[in-house]
Amino acid sequence: MRIVLIHPNYHSGGAEIAGNWPPAWVAYLAGSLKRHGYDDIRFIDAMTEHLDDEQLAAKLREEHAPDVIGCTCITPSIYQAEKTLEIAKSIHPNATTVLGGIHATFMYSQVLGEAPHIDLIVRGEGEEVFLNVIKAVEADTLEQDRHKIRGLAFRDGDEIIATAAHAPIRKLDDLEPDWSLLEWDNYIYLPLNKRVAIPNFARGCPFTCSFCSQWKFWRDYRIRSPKNFVDEIETLVRDHDIGFFILADEEPTINRKKFIALCQELIDRDLGIEWGINTRVTDILRDEDMLPFYRKAGLVHVSLGTEASAQLNLERFRKETTVAQNKKAIRLLKDAGIVAEAQFIIGLENETAESIEDTYRWAMDWDCDMANWIMYTPWPFSDLFEELADKVEVRDYARYNFVTPIMKPNDMTRSEVFNGVMKNYRRFYMRKSFFSYPWLKDKYKRRYMLGCLRAAMKSGFERRFYDLGRINYRGQKDIDFRFDPDRVLSRDELAEIERSRESVASIYQARGRAAVACGGGPEADDATVEASMKSPDYIESDNGFDPAEVLGEERIDEFFDPRGFARQRARAKRQAARS
Repeated sequence: MRIVLIHPNYHSGGAEIAGNWPPAWVAYLAGSLKRHGYDDIRFIDAMTEHLDDEQLAAKLREEHAPDVIGCTCITPSIYQAEKTLEIAKSIHPNATTVLGGIHATFMYSQVLGEAPHIDLIVRGEGEEVFLNVIKAVEADTLEQDRHKIRGLAFRDGDEIIATAAHAPIRKLDDLEPDWSLLEWDNYIYLPLNKRVAIPNFARGCPFTCSFCSQWKFWRDYRIRSPKNFVDEIETLVRDHDIGFFILADEEPTINRKKFIALCQELIDRDLGIEWGINTRVTDILRDEDMLPFYRKAGLVHVSLGTEASAQLNLERFRKETTVAQNKKAIRLLKDAGIVAEAQFIIGLENETAESIEDTYRWAMDWDCDMANWIMYTPWPFSDLFEELADKVEVRDYARYNFVTPIMKPNDMTRSEVFNGVMKNYRRFYMRKSFFSYPWLKDKYKRRYMLGCLRAAMKSGFERRFYDLGRINYRGQKDIDFRFDPDRVLSRDELAEIERSRESVASIYQARGRAAVACGGGPEADDATVEASMKSPDYIESDNGFDPAEVLGEERIDEFFDPRGFARQRARAKRQAARS
């Protein structure tokens, strides 16, 4: 069996300004395959190598008769992922083409409808589902077995079929990622000029932020043992000379006990590695006394989901934090010698010039080391999309990239939003450049912050930052964001699509609950949790649960149906109580 995996060539000038990120999905998929004897695997990183379509085609022609060609996608890379597999199919027509990733998981019907060259979509976690596909291809039984393999979507004649969801992988310690497929010299964290990795300590999230969909994709919160995770870090340091890692987890500090154990394991092994995380303001406040310990373990950078200065937006995003808590969390991190980064979401329909200015004032008042302004991106499978969908006329998913204003606020143009954000960046980092970073007393932090500044300046000079080159931005009042005109809907088209679109809301949106929690969304209310766990429909075991068993003969889509989310929250709550 010959398998080719491809990371599509998509860029937007967001997080990549700090370096090239190694695609962890390749390592985890390849590790699962090799563990079961499939070791003829090739990887093409079209993104990091900046391969255009012709160059990708040339690379694929060098591959001799692959049996399966797999590709991943997030929402902004979906069109390039579709094009990637179209090229692959044209060169290797007998290969089975497989697409995975979050966008394909939820938008499988649309993707299969517009990309006939894609044979299968893997929905949700890929390790076990993709392995089952490989086994069926090897046995030449895919045509009949695809109906029985859980976690797939495909065309069957004129019909699009989605099989029942595969159970979440219960024991993450059983995963054995193979990082050897990556060309590690390509993956450098520019602020420190060190090789960087992005491993998983946990998957999923027990919180339900309305703007996020990761908790829907992973479907359950699971965590590795600290020893198993640090074993992987030690391998990365020893075999691949990794000097920095960023936890890929949504909220790595949720399980305080295991996070502390992870830090202790890193201290005991003295690997000399530094790392960063994204986490919740409330967890930093909770762990005030532990922050020096975290810093001793090598944690040097924490990005906080402060999200918005107006409490209205915090509540809409289902945040349980307050503006005062954000300020305190940043001070605590800085006192512990940890870089404190604040994230602000900009561009909802109620955005104003004043609210954008507020975010700058808060960033200055909080005295965060770094600030990042993110354009609100209405994921078409998030709960918040249910509320805002009739206002989202731009359906050009290639621009759903955190740097392009998708929503048009009621009282602003998109250009005004963009210019407001650019003004914030200029003022904030100009002040930091002249009056802060060069004068920091902490030598390590001074070097780190100046490294971040160099990386940002390099990206700016190369016109990569915030996609400036693509939109030819030079401070003009009116900006052409170059949306695909065929993917910008009229009001009539928008109304028609919304009438026929299936709901993607979870149980919380369906109930109209005023939610409070991620930095996070709410956990299920106690009554719902208790009822779910007592119900004969609720099953929990080390082997996961079988949706068909849970629901008898009734079929639901575990990724969308509100009952699925009730079970997810119940499992997460019970698991947390036992930890």
